[in-house]
Amino acid sequence: MTHLRKMMLEELQRRNYSDETIRSYMHAVEDFARRFNCPPDRLGPQHIRQYQAELFQKRKLSSGTAVTRLAALRFFYSKTLRRNWSLADTPYPKRTHRLPTILSQEEVAQLIDAASTPFHRTLLMTLYATGARNKEAVHLKFRDVDSKRMVIHIKGGKGRKDRDVMLSLKLLEELREHWYRVGQRPRVWLFPGTHRHSADRPINTKTVWHACQNAAKRAGIQIGAHPHMLRHCFGTHLLEAGADLRTIQILMGHSDLKETTIYLHLSQRHLHATASPLDSLKLKDRSPQEK
Repeated sequence: MTHLRKMMLEELQRRNYSDETIRSYMHAVEDFARRFNCPPDRLGPQHIRQYQAELFQKRKLSSGTAVTRLAALRFFYSKTLRRNWSLADTPYPKRTHRLPTILSQEEVAQLIDAASTPFHRTLLMTLYATGARNKEAVHLKFRDVDSKRMVIHIKGGKGRKDRDVMLSLKLLEELREHWYRVGQRPRVWLFPGTHRHSADRPINTKTVWHACQNAAKRAGIQIGAHPHMLRHCFGTHLLEAGADLRTIQILMGHSDLKETTIYLHLSQRHLHATASPLDSLKLKDRSPQEK
């Protein structure tokens, strides 16, 4: 470990950054130094501007990824090296806001029923019933399922935040069957790793991704289904069922209500609550050309 790398790692750890953020920040600075084949403390603003432009023009990275790379460099120069950082010279790129693609409840049922194994079926049911993120779901433990209070404890979610979500009766029945199918002693992880699901570690997030992709293919769902889509379905379907935005925000672990309002754009109940202004126009039955 180089001296600079050690310094940056210590600064990140002192501020209690998550392991995922630490990895992405360290990788970003390493990539920046590799691009110019020079230690990063010898590079300046002109190199940062050139690197930032290449992220879009040559690498075609998303605005979110570019923001993370730039945030990592800002941390390195301002916190690790204690140098001035000019926001005017290195502006953050504007983010592209796209609406997520979701499935109807009928399509979600088809997706779950098309799971290739009972293990994958339970996994997909858990994702949809809790709205958990991929990483949150794989780190669930059996003890996080509280059947007395009918909640599931999600611990160490995004931003190191814990939260509780409702425990569906249908999911509880499925998890009880899953308990006996796993058949390991002691039972710790809700979704243990290895092909026999007997490891003392959880499955990885790629397993969840493949389970979702394979089920979508078997169900004939054409759009690219992925685990986070089930999270968006959870939020949208709750809103359509009458849940208020504040409740959905808490259940999904959003730090800002603005994140939750995206489901207003997806909810059919809200989209159809107001008629189109075209419907109020008194138009002739046919256009002049048809007469």
